[in-house]
Amino acid sequence: MQPIRLRPYIAQTIWGGRRLADEYCIDIGDAQNCAEAWVLSAIPQCGSVVQGGEYDGLTLEDLFSQHKILFGTALREAKSCPILVKLIDAMDDLSIQVHPRDGDAVLAEGESGKTECWYILDAAEGASLVLGFKEAIGKADFATAIAEQTLMKHLRKVPVKAGDFFFIPAGTLHAIGKGILLAEVQQSSATTYRIYDYGRLQNGLPRALHTAQSLAVTDCAPYDFAAYHKHAGASSVTQLVDCPYFSVALRHIETGDAVHVGESSFLHLLVLDGEAVLQTSNAAFQIQKGESYLLPAGLGKAAWIGSARILTTAV
Repeated sequence: MQPIRLRPYIAQTIWGGRRLADEYCIDIGDAQNCAEAWVLSAIPQCGSVVQGGEYDGLTLEDLFSQHKILFGTALREAKSCPILVKLIDAMDDLSIQVHPRDGDAVLAEGESGKTECWYILDAAEGASLVLGFKEAIGKADFATAIAEQTLMKHLRKVPVKAGDFFFIPAGTLHAIGKGILLAEVQQSSATTYRIYDYGRLQNGLPRALHTAQSLAVTDCAPYDFAAYHKHAGASSVTQLVDCPYFSVALRHIETGDAVHVGESSFLHLLVLDGEAVLQTSNAAFQIQKGESYLLPAGLGKAAWIGSARILTTAV
């Protein structure tokens, strides 16, 4: 049982840039930009792919269906890998959007909601996020603001800097601002309801909006900044969030540090900085910035040689 390297799915959009290719060595092929690198994804047609080793060429979706034991006992009854991890490069503002909760009536049968979280890797001077409302707003006033295109004056803009972390429960109206580079961990869902897009055109036409769905699922209370924000410092391990959907930690690893992967869940590694060697019981693996690895459940103890900053995610 060995670490499994994953090649990301590359998503292009009108707001994407090239930092993930230039700074994180993400291979984007002939793509004009890399808005998002889906480094751990079992979304059909948008999946990450095993690179090397005995499972070489399998999508994460196929790896899960054919070798579920690698993902852990906690997922014994799961139909697919329930976590999606991305790197996101916002060269321009993203649309104002919202994601549904598990069980919302707007969801198709078997479709999950989308709670997520963001760890800020870099932010330009003055960069900000949109996170919920400044003050509580009624559904009728929310609908009026959408219709009259005055929604932005009701929304809370939050300045950000590298090291900031935000938990974003499903139902929270939100947007990533221009000049932000971040890592995102979320429930495995591609369902997004776009509610405002600054009047931008794509191929000469406005992008589709999802007003009815957004009105149905949006939490109209202010974002709980005190509960959902933290700043990760230089501690060797910072537990960023531990919620029913995922557990995410930031690790500054040095020679002599170790990680243990038990039977209940796999551990996903996203290398944010540096390079190191990961030593298992019978092999050694060189890892470096921008790479993504799935450590199979039951791997046991693995030791580090080198220095790196790593985002780890488990069920």
